[in-house]
Amino acid sequence: MSCIQDKENIVQAYHDVRSDNTDTEWLVLKYEGKDVVLSETGIGFEEFKSHFTDDDRVFGYLRITTGDEMSRRQKFVLITWVGCNVSPLKKARVSTDKSHVKDVLLTYATELFLEERSEISEEFIRTQVKKAGGANYGDGTGYGA
Repeated sequence: MSCIQDKENIVQAYHDVRSDNTDTEWLVLKYEGKDVVLSETGIGFEEFKSHFTDDDRVFGYLRITTGDEMSRRQKFVLITWVGCNVSPLKKARVSTDKSHVKDVLLTYATELFLEERSEISEEFIRTQVKKAGGANYGDGTGYGA
């Protein structure tokens, strides 16, 4: 049985993040008991980052703009976060529940499993996206990334 609750709203949020017609840059799924629910959507990396605390288990889906001066592309990242205060049993549950999350958040360029606060940085995530993409060009601003 799936741990995903309110799948319709999660799918809508997923499509909003992927759409070029909305400002939505990210979504956050969190646990409520044993269920994974849509916690929030939004814009701005700092607000996204605020959802990854030491006591939480989070699945995040993030839009990142990459490319060079000639070509800008949207890439999507699936992030699994387990805070340092999460019990081993709850930590283990995340790995089994992730398959249900992937049934809803279908397309992403990079998947990251993060446990360190220092990894929840736009720079670190952007670097991982670039590594996964192979080629490493500028960021589209004319100044490189």
